[in-house]
Amino acid sequence: MGLTGVSLLMSALLAVVLVVQFRVMAYRPGVYWLAVALISVVGTLISDNLTDNMGVPLTTTTTVFAIALVIAFAAWYRTERTLSIHHIDSVRRESFYWLAVLFTFALGTSAGDLVAEKMDLGYWVSAVLFALAIAAVAVARLALGLNAVWSFWIAYVLTRPLGVSVGDYLSQPTGDGGLGLGTTVTSVLFLTVILGLVIYLAATRTDVAEPERAARHGVEAGRAFGSGPDHR
Repeated sequence: MGLTGVSLLMSALLAVVLVVQFRVMAYRPGVYWLAVALISVVGTLISDNLTDNMGVPLTTTTTVFAIALVIAFAAWYRTERTLSIHHIDSVRRESFYWLAVLFTFALGTSAGDLVAEKMDLGYWVSAVLFALAIAAVAVARLALGLNAVWSFWIAYVLTRPLGVSVGDYLSQPTGDGGLGLGTTVTSVLFLTVILGLVIYLAATRTDVAEPERAARHGVEAGRAFGSGPDHR
C-alpha cells in the first residue's frame, strides 16, 4: 500500500478506536491497548514518512519530536498541574496523554533509527544500550528516589527506541545486521506476545491502579508500568 496509503488507513483506524476509548468511562485493557498499538504504528509512520518520503534527516526528526514532546508535557503540566497517569480523569487530561504517547512513538522511531543506522552501532547494540538506560532509570527510582512520575515517563520514552531496535534486529536482512526474519514473522511474534499479555491483564486486572492506596504509601505512580489511564 505504500507509506501514504498505510498512513491514511492506520490514522483512520486510530481515530475510530480513540473515539471509543474516550467514551469508555473505565480502563478496558482491550480498548486501551488497541489504541496504544495503533498509535504506535501511526507515530512510527509519521517518522518514516518524514525520513523516507520527504528526505528529512533523522537528526532533525529526532530533535523536532523531542521538542514537541517537551512542549506537550509543559502544556499538560501548566494546565493540569500533574503528569500522573493515575489522575487522567477528564477529556482534556486524556487528550494530553494520547498526544504525549504519539510523540513518544514518533521520537522513539527516529531516535532508534538514528542510533542504530546513522551512528552505525547496529540494531542489537542499540537495543542493549536502550535497555541499560531503562535499567538505570529503575535504579534511580528504587535506590535514589527519583520522582515516580518522571521515572515512568523517562522509561516510557526509552521503550520506544528499544522496541524499534529489537524489531529491526529481528526483521532486517542479515546483510544489514538483522536476523532476517522479515516484517511479517516479526509482526506476528510481537502480536502474539501483546495479545497474550492483554488477555492476562484483562483476566487478572493486575494492572489496575489503586491511586488512593498508592498515595498513602508515597508511591503514586509506583504501579504505572503497564497500567492504563485511571478513569475515576
